Amino acid sequence: MTDTILFDLLERLSSLSRIWFRQHPLLAELQPIQLSALMYLARCNHYSNTPLGVTDYLGLTKGTVSQSLKALESKGLIVKTQDARDKRSVHLQLTGAARDLLDALLPPAFLAVGEARMGARGGQLETLLGELLREVQRSADVPSFGLCATCRFHLQADGLPFCGLTQEPLAPSDAALICREHQAVEITP
Repeated sequence: MTDTILFDLLERLSSLSRIWFRQHPLLAELQPIQLSALMYLARCNHYSNTPLGVTDYLGLTKGTVSQSLKALESKGLIVKTQDARDKRSVHLQLTGAARDLLDALLPPAFLAVGEARMGARGGQLETLLGELLREVQRSADVPSFGLCATCRFHLQADGLPFCGLTQEPLAPSDAALICREHQAVEITP
């Protein structure tokens, strides 16, 4: 039998997260998928804050995500706005209430305490888990949804961030956001 220790550890941490969120009083009215959608929308850029972006990121069906987004909109946690250039597309923005909710929830207290107790090793673990995620994404050939600043298309033009894929200038804050168009920089040996 193959060693499952890493999988077991990641699964247990995932279980603890689910339990913590399920028991949190601020989340009594939210389904787990709705919380996942809010967390994604809080971290993604303007190329990625679409229903399709949420669907691809969560790996769920369009119908499931559509119903979840409708519920979030009816709860006043997201608003839909029409794309200025493509009238068929909509963008999803978090409301102030959604941002306040996420600020109160993230990072989960149990995780922040555990990481703090690890000291410098907590930062090392974060680095190693990031490397593991990138390797899994590469080997499984799945979209990376990585940070803009780590994308092969992320450039500088006149000292400001610029997207080489869309040929558009970016806000400096975009560099720290998730992009569904992300492509990792190829490292040659």
